[in-house]
Amino acid sequence: MNWAHDIQAACGGMLIGLSAALFLLLDGRVAGISGILGGLLRRWNRATAGNVAFIAGLLLAGPFYRVFTGRWPAVHIAASLPVLVLAGLLVGFGTRLGSGCTSGHGVCGLARLSSRSAVAVATFMITAFITVFVTRHLIGGGS
Repeated sequence: MNWAHDIQAACGGMLIGLSAALFLLLDGRVAGISGILGGLLRRWNRATAGNVAFIAGLLLAGPFYRVFTGRWPAVHIAASLPVLVLAGLLVGFGTRLGSGCTSGHGVCGLARLSSRSAVAVATFMITAFITVFVTRHLIGGGS
């Protein structure tokens, strides 16, 4: 068992929860990444600067990790570029169809006891379970 990894994951989860709570308390908005990113594609308004700062924070997380640990986060992607592009488009379509993403529904919506978010998260998870089962056992994608 890798305790350091578990502690990092727990700290990361707590920071995500804290940031979502602070975003709601201080700005009155839900910290759903798709909504924040989508807000950058609309006309400039009072929320745009905050949206830019939020997305910049996400993009700078890797470089900050490097500054504090001396190495880049380990990322292993086995899929080809066309598969990644298709997956990104499907995730974007699902995000629009579901009126939000996993951060908005899973982190913020469930914390607010939203029934719509509970249905969305159940749908995400069931789809993920089926996808993993199909790719690992029916297609033969590995262990």
